[in-house]
Amino acid sequence: MDARSLSFSVLVILIATVTLANGYSPPPPPTTVYPGVKTVEAAVEGMVYCQSCDKYGSWSLGGAEAIAGAKVSIICKNHRQQVSFYKVFQTDSYGHFYGELKGFKMTTHFLDHPLHACRAKLVSSPREDCNLFSNINNALDGAPLRYEDKRLKWTNYEAVIYASGPLAFRPDHCPATAPPPTY
Repeated sequence: MDARSLSFSVLVILIATVTLANGYSPPPPPTTVYPGVKTVEAAVEGMVYCQSCDKYGSWSLGGAEAIAGAKVSIICKNHRQQVSFYKVFQTDSYGHFYGELKGFKMTTHFLDHPLHACRAKLVSSPREDCNLFSNINNALDGAPLRYEDKRLKWTNYEAVIYASGPLAFRPDHCPATAPPPTY
């Protein structure tokens, strides 16, 4: 080994020793950052009203008032007619409810899709003067959901929003109407 390569080897060893003695460590290898998995959920929205007395017995909501604080349940059954999802949602001050179906499992079976599996039902009304169930939009058996091509999107979240109803309670007592005048 000639003097030149020996001095180079000593220099390399000296630099390595000084560098490691000062706590140097090589930088970590670059990591690959993958975007987060996008979550797609299903959600249901709708309105709850108090049907006016003059529309009693019909499906009309003319003159109806929105009910704040009403409770609506979403019930989903699988293709074997077993309850696979149940949750109660409350309306806001405008009578509107919005509920994510978190935990609802869709399988590949055709009937396990929210449009076929889920129904909205009235649970309770905070209004004592309007707390009887009506059958508007088949609410007694459960109002079916409708797909209206509505989506809510964020960076890693997307919700397909289904519509239900409108649903309505009816007054427990309606005043008797006066007979029309005769001339």
